Amino acid sequence: MAEELHVVRNQKDTVFRMLFREKKELLELYNALNNSAYHSTKDLIIFTLENAIYMNFKNDISFLLDSELNLYEHQASYNPNMPLRDLVYIAKQLEKYMRDESIYSSTLVKIPVPRFVVFYNGTDRQPEKQILRLSDAFEKETAEPGLELKVLMLNINFGHNQELMDKCRTLKEYSQYVDRVRKYARVMRIEEAVERAVTECIREGILADFLSSQRAEVIAVSIFEYNEEEEMRKIRESEYKSGKEDGIAQGIARGAALGEAETIISLIRKKSQKGLDINEIADILELDVCYAKKVLDLLAENPDKTDMQVAELIIGQV
Repeated sequence: MAEELHVVRNQKDTVFRMLFREKKELLELYNALNNSAYHSTKDLIIFTLENAIYMNFKNDISFLLDSELNLYEHQASYNPNMPLRDLVYIAKQLEKYMRDESIYSSTLVKIPVPRFVVFYNGTDRQPEKQILRLSDAFEKETAEPGLELKVLMLNINFGHNQELMDKCRTLKEYSQYVDRVRKYARVMRIEEAVERAVTECIREGILADFLSSQRAEVIAVSIFEYNEEEEMRKIRESEYKSGKEDGIAQGIARGAALGEAETIISLIRKKSQKGLDINEIADILELDVCYAKKVLDLLAENPDKTDMQVAELIIGQV
């Protein structure tokens, strides 16, 4: 088993991963989350996949402690697909864990208890904590899903989850550092904002040792993270705008179709009341006979509906 985290060389790292790939800080975070009091980092075994990228998913931090396999992820944007991603992760992790076992034997193969946590510090508003479930992605609801996976998502932005922050100083100071970078980035270039945040945090004892010893790398990573976060925000805004415009266009098209259908239905209703048969009505109104018959059938089946309500039924069947 690997005793150190494997850094993803072809992916930019994050400040969060840089902080918590150290066993001391990782154990501090685990204790804070679980109200435990482990002291020896020897009990913590890093269990990150040798190739930390699988199916284009990054595996941030995985480790074994007290017969639990913990998968920690850091997210700067909300991702409802984390349960599905973690399902992929845990399958590969357990395959690695059981490489010397046979699941076809008559003896029960024991596995560690999986725990899934997402640490979120994006700019979109999210609750203090929430549970993301794999079953939310199922194409239809089921009362008792045969497969379930729950992910605890924690908001670690500055000012959130104060009890957790008080128990884990490293997490609290990381939150303070990110908050400072974002605050200064609103009034100056990101490069200047990061430099100022790092300098101030070192002076004020916020992640001082970490920032002092890895200043250049932290600055580079922070700039990349911020730019990536801004780019993702712009993409989401663009998708929202595009979807909104598409929705407006679709609404206009649907409105026009409903108006046209309502007019035709009104004419068919009147011609029918005059005793004309289906072929005569279709010929006079220059309609397809099948369409005219469908309208007459709907009128007969729904005598209390208005022409607009029948038009909505027609449009829904097209």
